[in-house]
Amino acid sequence: MGWLLAVLLATQLSLPQLFDQALAASRDGQFGEALPLWDRVLEQAPDDASAWSNRGNVQLALGHPEAAIADQNRAIELEPGSVDPHLNRGTAEEALAEWDRAAADYQWILERDPAEASALYNLGNVEGSRGDWAAAERCYEAAAAARPGFAMARSSLALARFERGDLGGAEREFRNLIRRYPLFADPRAGLTALLWQRGALGEAESNWAAASGLDPRYRQPEWLSRIRRWPPGPVHALEAFLDLAS
Repeated sequence: MGWLLAVLLATQLSLPQLFDQALAASRDGQFGEALPLWDRVLEQAPDDASAWSNRGNVQLALGHPEAAIADQNRAIELEPGSVDPHLNRGTAEEALAEWDRAAADYQWILERDPAEASALYNLGNVEGSRGDWAAAERCYEAAAAARPGFAMARSSLALARFERGDLGGAEREFRNLIRRYPLFADPRAGLTALLWQRGALGEAESNWAAASGLDPRYRQPEWLSRIRRWPPGPVHALEAFLDLAS
């Protein structure tokens, strides 16, 4: 009995260290290493909702959204009132283009906390993917108000305004972001597209030199549309600028 107790105590003592190792690997982007660590955590603590949710995030990062949803479902079963698994499940549902399911997860969060900035931002992405850029604009604006300094929400807000024809509002937002975050590529790329559409080619080229140097992915229309989730109008404008520049 004493030997068994010692083994159990050793297992209990090792669990927090194992959890920390799994979390560190996840945060460092070492997802291939993180997954078996989370497996080991869950072998020892099968009722740990946080571990299920964290493993689900790793599953999604490894390109397995269905497995990610299954893990988030288990986390929700264990802690029905927890926000994070709903947010994480929504992200996995977005990866499968399950817009209604993702929106339901984000709305579940917002019913409980209307100022939850990540849920507002993600819901904006869903509304944009549905083609409702007016709703997306409202969500991005609310997300930016809920979390001052949420630069990506403000850049997405500017892009939604660009898409809806409010070029003046979009330009002001882009320029404000560039002043505050000069190394943030997204508003520079967005301003490039807007300036080209307005015929200001020289300034567009100047902004593009900075944007493409900061992040070369903005040269890829597929990445802009599918991963960064720009609206179609700004994507087409930037494509046209790049065609002209080449």
